[in-house]
Amino acid sequence: MRDLTYFIKVAQLGHLGRAAEALHISPSALSKCIDRLEQQYAAELFQRVGRSIRLSEAGELVLAHALEVEHLIHQAQRQTAALGQGLSGSIRVGAAATSADYLLPAACSALQCEAPNVVVELQIGMNDVLREQLRKGRLDIVVGPLGGADDEELLEHEVSGDEVVVVAHQAHPLASQTVSLSDFTDHRWLLSPPTVATRQWLDATFIQHGHPAPAVAIVTNAIAAAPQLIAETRLLSFISRRNLAPFGRAYGLVEVQVQGAALTLRRRFGILHRRNAYLSPATRRFMALMVEVSQ
Repeated sequence: MRDLTYFIKVAQLGHLGRAAEALHISPSALSKCIDRLEQQYAAELFQRVGRSIRLSEAGELVLAHALEVEHLIHQAQRQTAALGQGLSGSIRVGAAATSADYLLPAACSALQCEAPNVVVELQIGMNDVLREQLRKGRLDIVVGPLGGADDEELLEHEVSGDEVVVVAHQAHPLASQTVSLSDFTDHRWLLSPPTVATRQWLDATFIQHGHPAPAVAIVTNAIAAAPQLIAETRLLSFISRRNLAPFGRAYGLVEVQVQGAALTLRRRFGILHRRNAYLSPATRRFMALMVEVSQ
């Protein structure tokens, strides 16, 4: 590559001495460089014309390709520098529904202002499914609830707090009163699958207080469909307070008041990634932006 760079300079200036001066090397060293190239390509690259030199037909061909190579190398350097500075590349993000509504819009907007060439590949889903995708290396980070006994291979970065509460349509018989756990016995629920941490916590809380686990009528991981289902079926459910505000306005949902806040799940909320996994500069900047927008 050095010889090709020197060759390009000689071709551009058409004079060995001026090229050597521009390159800060001796004319003899530059002459040896041209000799090496001519041996490598088995062709004469320059022809002497008086005190100057000009490219031969073979030299014209080598120059065309050398300029293409030089352009590709400079392009690779610029792109690599952009990647190293977090200004390009892609970020594979998995997000629970709450984080998709709460943290990601502002963080994505800030990232686009800083680095418009970075592509965020966003996958919305249930937390247990997203964590499994993260463990398999199919996601770079997951944004959602933290904690879990089986997460030794994942590192957590707390961003904010979150609370999950019992909700119902405003016409539900329990919606207008403060209730105890025993009052839920005759009512049915719409809940996440048993593998989801919030569902496991809810079941365990009822059992620990001597009551049967909630009677489930609908099991779904379709977060977007849940609010309308709750409103239409008059089932109870268990969702984040952050999601309740927009859902409540759109579907008439309200929080069911439970004595002593016995069914309020307080959870930590943040970012997860695999232990010892490589995180690109763009990914690290995106993580920092999520912390900033949550303040």
